Amino acid sequence: MGTTARLSTAGVLAYLLTLVFTDGPVDLTGALTALLVIQTSARASLRMGLVRVGAVLTGVLVAVALSTWSGLTWWSLGLAIAASLLLAAALRLGQQALETPISAMLVLAVGGQEIAAETRVVTTLIGAGVGVAFNVLLPPPVPTRRAVAGIGTVAAEQAECLLAASTSMSARPITREQVEGWLDRARRVDATAEDAAHRVAVVKDVRRLNARALGTADVEPALRTGLQALEHTALAIRTLFAVMRTEAPRRSTPDDGYGDEVRQAFAVVLAEVAACLQAFGDLVQAETAGAEEEVGSTLERSLEVAGEARAILTELLFVDPRAETSLWLLRGSILTAVQQILAPLDLEERARARREHRRSLPAAGALTPLVRRMLPARSRRRARALLRRTGRTWRRLRRG
Repeated sequence: MGTTARLSTAGVLAYLLTLVFTDGPVDLTGALTALLVIQTSARASLRMGLVRVGAVLTGVLVAVALSTWSGLTWWSLGLAIAASLLLAAALRLGQQALETPISAMLVLAVGGQEIAAETRVVTTLIGAGVGVAFNVLLPPPVPTRRAVAGIGTVAAEQAECLLAASTSMSARPITREQVEGWLDRARRVDATAEDAAHRVAVVKDVRRLNARALGTADVEPALRTGLQALEHTALAIRTLFAVMRTEAPRRSTPDDGYGDEVRQAFAVVLAEVAACLQAFGDLVQAETAGAEEEVGSTLERSLEVAGEARAILTELLFVDPRAETSLWLLRGSILTAVQQILAPLDLEERARARREHRRSLPAAGALTPLVRRMLPARSRRRARALLRRTGRTWRRLRRG
């Protein structure tokens, strides 16, 4: 609803300003440009936003020139696309190059020869100004909750994958078909992880120069490192199932290479590792709210239990490497894969990541890299002095 209200208001405002500043037939190019600018630059930093606005304006101006000259025909459409792409390459718009011909085609479709080129240029600038103003003065909210929920879903799906394997192993001997089903399920988690990575990237983009982000904690590093840990565990889970598949019998048989005792212990290990994954997902979500202490203790207990279960499984899987070389290699690979699932969930690693993030935060009186690039040397010194004075004043007020 918020996005709909922003886009509708921007389009209407650009239309009203067009009526004020232009005469003659009504031109909707301004309203269309406002919508394009808001959609392309709302989730980007100021620098990237300007690049995207430039891409939109270039496409609009190409369409203005062609529609004034010939209107919409098959060859004018092709010429608009080609000219827009060439101008985008000349202006080095990079990944935003495709927005130029898209904008040109949209404007060319609604244009008419009865509207003067000067009117279209004015309305285009009006629409661009309205779009930029909305993105600066009425920025979109930071979608932190969607990103947090996405990471929780990744951890939950990985845990469910291991729980399904645990339940099956505790009930019956394994077969290759079963293991292939577990492996396919583990691979499907990759799509969820990609969606979560996109959500985390959106959080980082939206926070930049966003007034709504002022005074709020930057949770993007915690989300990003948490997702990276889950990506490592996903690879280890797939490795585990791939190793198990190599020696699993094709048909159901009591002699599946493990035996009843080992299989039951293996099922317990997978269930405890699944509990660790679920607790880790809860920890990442709690870190965004600053309540990681209680959840961290839960993960610590889960890791201890999983470690004990793995030690029991290690004793049961132990064989003489000289007598049974192939079996020793297989079981060693299984135990290594289980350890690789647990390693990225280590609490000390999470604490180290949080410390590094705190050290990377700019100190009082420091300027961000973007501001340092935009300001000349004299202005940078003045800005630093202003920040230092503001920090000293704030500390005195707090002490008072």
